[in-house]
Amino acid sequence: MKWSHVMAGLMLASVLSTAGFAANPQAAAPAQTKLTFPSVYDHILSAVEKEFVDAAEAMPEDKFNFAPTGPGEFKGVRTYSAQIKHVAMVNYVLGAALMQEKMPIDAPGEDGPANITSRADVLKFLKDSFAYAHKSVANLNADSLLEPVKAPWGDHPMSRLALVTTMMSHPFDHYGQMVEYLRMNSIVPPASR
Repeated sequence: MKWSHVMAGLMLASVLSTAGFAANPQAAAPAQTKLTFPSVYDHILSAVEKEFVDAAEAMPEDKFNFAPTGPGEFKGVRTYSAQIKHVAMVNYVLGAALMQEKMPIDAPGEDGPANITSRADVLKFLKDSFAYAHKSVANLNADSLLEPVKAPWGDHPMSRLALVTTMMSHPFDHYGQMVEYLRMNSIVPPASR
């Protein structure tokens, strides 16, 4: 792996952790313990989780399967619920790849199990996926971050650093869409209140 990729990943982690501190000023207090890769990534993941879960919970049951229809091009876009299930499923995929273990969820693709449909079940699936994601970053260290492992997609190896960076950034791709869906339904996203 190129040194520039390592530095880019570490800079992203630094930016994301700074964003987490800005969202929680008390977290910016000097730490009494030595920072480790797992503690830094767990802190970033907690900030990502809070933003995403709060937004997921903001949509009421009667609008949970909302998808925009127009004006504009919205053919085939995911519903609000499907956005959440997708992020949860990718959390599981990336977590399993980080730990190089079999996924605890038996579902094909990235859309999550078809039998998870109610708002309560989708939110539980999401929260459980973040718990699994936290477990997956618990044993990261300087050596394991750069170790090539089997990628969850394709036949090429990836570093754990690339996997954990994706785990931290991927939810925000869908968070932005969810914010739009909330606002289309006259709901102010929790982070904007």
